[in-house]
Amino acid sequence: MLVLSRSERSPFFLLAGVGTSFLLAGLSLWLSTSATLQGTGIGALTLAMLLGLLAGNLTSERIHDLLGAGLQFCKQPVLRFGVALYGLRLTVQQVQALGVQAFVIDALLILSTMRLAIWLGTRVLRLERETAILIGAGHAICGAAAILASAGVVKGRNDQVAIAIACVVLFGTLGMLLYPWLFTLMPTLFGDSHGFGVFAGATLHEVAQVVAAGQAMDPQAAEAAIVAKLIRVLLLAPFLLGLGFWLARRSEPGRAVVPVRVPLFVIGFVVCMLCNSWLPLPQGLHQAMVGLDDLLLAAAMGALGFSTRLADLRKAGLKPLILAFALTAQLVIVGGALSFI
Repeated sequence: MLVLSRSERSPFFLLAGVGTSFLLAGLSLWLSTSATLQGTGIGALTLAMLLGLLAGNLTSERIHDLLGAGLQFCKQPVLRFGVALYGLRLTVQQVQALGVQAFVIDALLILSTMRLAIWLGTRVLRLERETAILIGAGHAICGAAAILASAGVVKGRNDQVAIAIACVVLFGTLGMLLYPWLFTLMPTLFGDSHGFGVFAGATLHEVAQVVAAGQAMDPQAAEAAIVAKLIRVLLLAPFLLGLGFWLARRSEPGRAVVPVRVPLFVIGFVVCMLCNSWLPLPQGLHQAMVGLDDLLLAAAMGALGFSTRLADLRKAGLKPLILAFALTAQLVIVGGALSFI
């Protein structure tokens, strides 16, 4: 990497990196509302990463060095603030209305998916532990948002995060297209539309994918799918805490164990959810805050994509895809069995 002069480390270049990230974010948000992409399940976060990948791989190493500080700022403080604001999308009342069945299904799927991801990824496929955890988190909880949040806990590299997101996009999109077809063929496969909706919300990856799949089914199935998905989003905070404790307990022998501290963005996530439940904002302000959150998360994704080289992704080979396929199959089989029960 080139050594930057003092002038090149000035606030101007910091702002240039931040501005590039937010430009990618704004473009992705605009494209996600276009008639062409609506209903495809490809959300603004995925678009931001793809646009960032495209721009970053067409840009010289010199430009990467100049924008590096601003990109890093978006991948850390901006991302954490965005994850905290994500709690404004949930309320305690929604959780109470979901029922025990959906909560139990989601919790069991998260635990089983993460266990399989770590065992299969590290023991069988010999992937790096961080890569296996990130792929597992994306499948188990809420796609790209969960991967980004988990990356801060496991200290994942840019290429590891990008690989995990690519796996979620690929297999989540396939599921989004397959589920409505299954629902049309076998609408009572899981007892009724509500049961099928719970199954869809508990096993599809991205929120946008769940919404798109739900819109292709009947209203009862769509509502159940979205609500079941919201539980998985809610479980992001306790999952991150549990992941931090697990990593601390498995630290290498002879190495001092770093005390586990609750990340501030996790506390912020919970506080935002509680405020949204008991101190609701005016509708206009709430929509503005959710829109700001979309922008912040998309900026973090744009910065991540811009910083990632395709050569780094090619080095991973087929192993991440094999793991992602196994996790998707496990979600369908175990999720289907739990939904049927």
